[in-house]
Formats: sequence, structure tokens, C-alpha cells
Amino acid sequence: MFGIQNLPLYLVSCILLNLTPGQDTLYIVGRSISQGRKAGLVSAFGIMSGVLMHTLLAALGLSVILATSSLAFSIVKYIGGGYLIWIGIGFIRNKANQPQVAGNGDRSVRLWKTYRQGLLTNLLNPKVALFFLSFLPQFVSPQADFVFGAFTALGLIFFTTGSIWCMVLVHGSSWLTSKFRAHARMGGWLKRITGTLFVGLGLKLALENHP
Repeated sequence: MFGIQNLPLYLVSCILLNLTPGQDTLYIVGRSISQGRKAGLVSAFGIMSGVLMHTLLAALGLSVILATSSLAFSIVKYIGGGYLIWIGIGFIRNKANQPQVAGNGDRSVRLWKTYRQGLLTNLLNPKVALFFLSFLPQFVSPQADFVFGAFTALGLIFFTTGSIWCMVLVHGSSWLTSKFRAHARMGGWLKRITGTLFVGLGLKLALENHP
């Protein structure tokens, strides 16, 4: 189907990979814990949009640049790490413990910002690009007539399994912390913890070596 081989193995691999904690998982959980279910959902949509774009880049072969150029890998790595650190510092410096009342326009701007940050967090992680470049081809048949279609289909399968897992993460983490966020002092600590988490993720990404 679509030039795909070993589809059952691919499905199992996708599920196991989604269940393995990583940078995207921690990002979604952090947003859900500190800002609630809606922010977590929007963050998940941003992350999964990045997955679709990585799939497209892998299908077009553009991810080869990151795989073969240490300079390109380092540039993307440092930009991504710095971006996560910047988000983390913003959380730590935010002294507002309770959500503020805002109009629909302000709320839409905040949600768009949350989505954009999730998207860039995924796109600026070169490890994700290299993962798709090395993982997806293993399940594309050498006799495939339309390789781009096979890559796209595999990416959509990964997107679907990942989206389901993201929804579980968002609803689970936001439900567990809903009572804590009701207390101003605890809400402030949740934001500081989330900020520290993002700073740590940024440093981890920036210090990783080219595979």
C-alpha cells in the first residue's frame, strides 16, 4: 500500500516511540500543567504541525542537509536550544499566578503564540529531522513507484498515533494539576517549575553532539 513495507511493525514502532518521553512530551506536559488544558491542546497541535513539516522535508530530501553538514546541524541546534531557554525564562519571570481576564482578541493572540512556540520547538530540533530521515526510509519499499507518497503516508500514520498520545498527555496532566492551579501560590510554583524545565531542555538540546 503506497509503497510501504512492514506496516504492522511500523505501527508498533510508532506507538512505542510516542510512549517514550522526549522533548516534545515534556513541552506539552509543561504547558498543560502550568497553563491548563486549552494551552496544552494548542501546544500539541503546534508540535504535531511540526511533525507534518518534518515529514515533508524528509520526503523532499531536505533533511539530508542536516545529516551531512555539521555547521547546519549546529546552527539549528543552538537556535532551538536558545529558543527553549527564552521560553523558560519567560515563565520564570512571569509573576502572575492566576489567569487574567482577557477579551477574545487577547485570548486568540495568546493561543496563537502558544501554537507557534510548539511548532518552532519541534521544527528547531535537528534530532527530529534526522529521525525522520533515518526512520521512515526503512519502511519504504525499494520498488515503490511514488516515494513521496510513501513518505507522506508514513508521516500521517505517525502524526495520527502521536496526536492520540498527545491528547492523553494533555487531558491527564491538566486534570491532575487543575486543583493545584486554583491556589495562587501553587500556580506560581508550577510556572517556575515549567520555566526551569524549558531551560533544562534548551541546554540539553544545545549541548547535544552531531550524531
